[in-house]
Amino acid sequence: MAYEHIPVLVEEVIQFLRPHPNGIYVDATLGGGGHAVAILERSAPTGRLIGIDRDQEAVEAAHKRLVSYEGRASIIHGNFCDLTEILRELDIERVDGVLLDLGVSYQQLADGKRGFSFQSEGPLDMRMDQTQGEPASRLINTLSQGELEGILRSYGEVRWARRIAKAIVGHRQRTPILTTTQLKEVISSAVAKPPRRIHPATRAFQAIRIAVNDELNTLRGVIPDAIPLLKGGGRLCIISFHSLEDRIVKEAFRQFEKPGSLLRVITKKPVPPSEEEISENPRARSARLRVAERF
Repeated sequence: MAYEHIPVLVEEVIQFLRPHPNGIYVDATLGGGGHAVAILERSAPTGRLIGIDRDQEAVEAAHKRLVSYEGRASIIHGNFCDLTEILRELDIERVDGVLLDLGVSYQQLADGKRGFSFQSEGPLDMRMDQTQGEPASRLINTLSQGELEGILRSYGEVRWARRIAKAIVGHRQRTPILTTTQLKEVISSAVAKPPRRIHPATRAFQAIRIAVNDELNTLRGVIPDAIPLLKGGGRLCIISFHSLEDRIVKEAFRQFEKPGSLLRVITKKPVPPSEEEISENPRARSARLRVAERF
């Protein structure tokens, strides 16, 4: 399957990141390289890009897409929580900008074998990096009812968290839950009258994915790590896709904007995609961009 992903808020990212020749930029969620291409084009001929991604398939796709920028683009298979160490290994002390796009790619959702979506039959994996960590099936079949309920409430704000957790535990006592379809059916059975607009598995799958990849804790950790790595005037751009992420970014920026600290918040309110972009790419509708600048 060819790697497909439409990057969101590209023009807005370029506007705020302000790539220029001789600048060094980090795309810490490289994906298929859509934002990276725009940054490299705008910073030509001497701008440099460091691209990082947890997903090996994304890294392989980015290598192919960025082959014409060889010499200006360094592509790393890694986690942005290791940003400081990655830059140290590249002998880079400071950068002109860092981008984080926290969304799950279309490729990850569409590929059934990755287990991110209940729309496709596949193993319950959900790992961004399939070379490490435990798959979702491990959590689903080993965590207590209380732990499962906590994940569903905290990471998905799931209305029927207790019912769903109880149904999962009851089902796995008879047979393990190993596929996306199995989990979807267990969730559906736990909700008496599923709403017509949003399937009850939507938020539950989100919550489990966040737990599998430790996404919120990783986000909390990378912001204070990234800020000292910026040059004066360097900018940190973060695209979030749900309120849990956006709240973390907002509060972190506010904390570092206090008198005597290192940041100036550029976007007092999150920047949404344009109506034109949403019409062309409906998946962009929940994207929100926040930007801060290092003094």
